[in-house]
Amino acid sequence: MDCVFCREDGGDVLWQDDALRVVLADEHDYPGFCRVIWNTHVAEFSDLTETERDRVMRAVYAVERAMRRILQPVKVNLASLGNQVPHVHWHVIPRFSNDAHFPLPIWAPRQRTVSEALLSQRRAQATLLRDAVRHEIELSLG
Repeated sequence: MDCVFCREDGGDVLWQDDALRVVLADEHDYPGFCRVIWNTHVAEFSDLTETERDRVMRAVYAVERAMRRILQPVKVNLASLGNQVPHVHWHVIPRFSNDAHFPLPIWAPRQRTVSEALLSQRRAQATLLRDAVRHEIELSLG
Protein backbone atom coordinates (compact mmCIF):
# COMPACT_ATOMS: atom_id res chain seq x y z
CA MET A 1 0.00 0.00 0.00
CA ASP A 2 1.24 3.49 -0.82
CA CYS A 3 0.93 5.30 2.50
CA VAL A 4 1.61 9.03 2.65
CA PHE A 5 2.53 8.90 6.38
CA CYS A 6 5.05 6.11 5.72
CA ARG A 7 6.44 7.82 2.62
CA GLU A 8 6.51 11.37 4.04
CA ASP A 9 6.71 13.01 7.45
CA GLY A 10 3.40 14.80 6.89
CA GLY A 11 4.88 18.23 7.55
CA ASP A 12 7.81 19.89 9.26
CA VAL A 13 8.80 17.58 12.14
CA LEU A 14 8.75 19.50 15.42
CA TRP A 15 9.40 16.46 17.63
CA GLN A 16 9.55 12.69 17.24
CA ASP A 17 10.41 9.44 18.95
CA ASP A 18 10.05 5.78 17.94
CA ALA A 19 6.28 5.78 18.57
CA LEU A 20 5.00 9.08 17.19
CA ARG A 21 5.83 12.42 15.72
CA VAL A 22 4.49 15.95 15.87
CA VAL A 23 4.49 17.88 12.63
CA LEU A 24 3.67 21.41 11.61
CA ALA A 25 1.34 20.86 8.67
CA ASP A 26 1.52 22.88 5.47
CA GLU A 27 -1.97 24.39 5.64
CA HIS A 28 -1.93 27.81 3.95
CA ASP A 29 -4.91 29.28 5.83
CA TYR A 30 -3.91 27.75 9.17
CA PRO A 31 -0.36 28.55 10.28
CA GLY A 32 0.36 26.54 13.40
CA PHE A 33 -1.86 23.59 12.38
CA CYS A 34 -0.15 20.53 13.85
CA ARG A 35 -0.63 16.79 13.61
CA VAL A 36 0.32 14.18 16.16
CA ILE A 37 0.93 11.03 14.09
CA TRP A 38 1.38 7.46 15.30
CA ASN A 39 4.33 6.11 13.30
CA THR A 40 3.06 2.62 12.50
CA HIS A 41 -0.05 1.39 10.73
CA VAL A 42 -2.76 1.46 13.37
CA ALA A 43 -6.00 2.76 11.95
CA GLU A 44 -8.12 3.03 15.09
CA PHE A 45 -7.38 4.68 18.41
CA SER A 46 -9.00 1.70 20.18
CA ASP A 47 -6.40 -0.62 18.57
CA LEU A 48 -3.63 1.02 20.58
CA THR A 49 -2.76 -0.31 24.01
CA GLU A 50 -3.71 1.75 27.04
CA THR A 51 -0.11 2.90 27.39
CA GLU A 52 0.03 3.89 23.70
CA ARG A 53 -3.28 5.75 23.90
CA ASP A 54 -2.01 7.63 26.93
CA ARG A 55 1.20 8.55 25.09
CA VAL A 56 -0.72 9.92 22.09
CA MET A 57 -3.05 11.99 24.24
CA ARG A 58 -0.19 13.34 26.35
CA ALA A 59 1.44 14.49 23.11
CA VAL A 60 -1.82 16.09 21.91
CA TYR A 61 -2.11 17.84 25.28
CA ALA A 62 1.48 19.10 25.01
CA VAL A 63 0.94 20.45 21.49
CA GLU A 64 -2.25 22.22 22.55
CA ARG A 65 -0.50 23.82 25.53
CA ALA A 66 2.39 25.02 23.36
CA MET A 67 -0.01 26.31 20.73
CA ARG A 68 -2.08 28.24 23.27
CA ARG A 69 1.03 29.81 24.80
CA ILE A 70 2.68 30.82 21.51
CA LEU A 71 -0.24 31.58 19.17
CA GLN A 72 -2.93 32.53 21.70
CA PRO A 73 -5.86 31.33 19.56
CA VAL A 74 -9.45 31.91 20.71
CA LYS A 75 -10.03 28.14 20.45
CA VAL A 76 -8.09 24.97 19.65
CA ASN A 77 -9.86 22.31 17.60
CA LEU A 78 -8.91 18.66 18.02
CA ALA A 79 -9.92 16.13 15.39
CA SER A 80 -9.09 12.52 14.66
CA LEU A 81 -10.41 11.55 11.25
CA GLY A 82 -7.96 9.34 9.39
CA ASN A 83 -10.29 8.17 6.65
CA GLN A 84 -7.49 8.02 4.08
CA VAL A 85 -4.42 6.90 6.05
CA PRO A 86 -4.00 3.86 8.32
CA HIS A 87 -2.23 5.85 11.05
CA VAL A 88 -3.91 7.14 14.17
CA HIS A 89 -3.36 10.87 14.08
CA TRP A 90 -4.80 13.95 15.72
CA HIS A 91 -5.19 17.35 14.12
CA VAL A 92 -4.47 20.20 16.55
CA ILE A 93 -5.76 23.36 14.94
CA PRO A 94 -5.46 26.93 16.25
CA ARG A 95 -8.63 28.88 15.59
CA PHE A 96 -9.09 32.63 15.46
CA SER A 97 -12.33 34.58 15.20
CA ASN A 98 -11.03 36.10 11.94
CA ASP A 99 -9.70 32.89 10.33
CA ALA A 100 -11.07 31.75 6.97
CA HIS A 101 -13.80 29.47 8.34
CA PHE A 102 -14.58 30.59 11.92
CA PRO A 103 -16.89 29.74 13.63
CA LEU A 104 -17.39 26.72 11.37
CA PRO A 105 -14.97 23.77 11.11
CA ILE A 106 -12.00 24.36 8.82
CA TRP A 107 -13.44 21.84 6.36
CA ALA A 108 -16.69 23.84 5.98
CA PRO A 109 -17.28 26.51 3.34
CA ARG A 110 -15.00 29.53 3.61
CA GLN A 111 -16.55 32.43 5.54
CA ARG A 112 -14.05 35.14 4.64
CA THR A 113 -10.72 35.91 3.00
CA VAL A 114 -7.79 36.44 5.33
CA SER A 115 -5.06 38.86 4.31
CA GLU A 116 -1.65 37.50 3.43
CA ALA A 117 -0.17 40.01 5.89
CA LEU A 118 -2.10 38.44 8.78
CA LEU A 119 -1.25 34.91 7.63
CA SER A 120 2.44 35.88 7.38
CA GLN A 121 2.33 37.25 10.92
CA ARG A 122 0.81 33.98 12.16
CA ARG A 123 3.40 31.95 10.21
CA ALA A 124 6.17 33.90 11.94
CA GLN A 125 4.62 33.07 15.32
CA ALA A 126 4.24 29.41 14.31
CA THR A 127 8.01 29.12 13.83
CA LEU A 128 8.28 29.41 17.61
CA LEU A 129 6.24 26.23 18.08
CA ARG A 130 9.23 23.88 17.62
CA ASP A 131 10.88 24.80 20.93
CA ALA A 132 7.56 25.22 22.72
CA VAL A 133 6.32 21.78 21.61
CA ARG A 134 9.59 20.14 22.62
CA HIS A 135 9.42 21.78 26.03
CA GLU A 136 5.79 20.78 26.64
CA ILE A 137 6.40 17.21 25.47
CA GLU A 138 9.35 16.87 27.83
CA LEU A 139 7.04 17.94 30.66
CA SER A 140 4.21 15.64 29.55
CA LEU A 141 6.09 12.54 28.40
CA GLY A 142 9.17 12.82 30.54
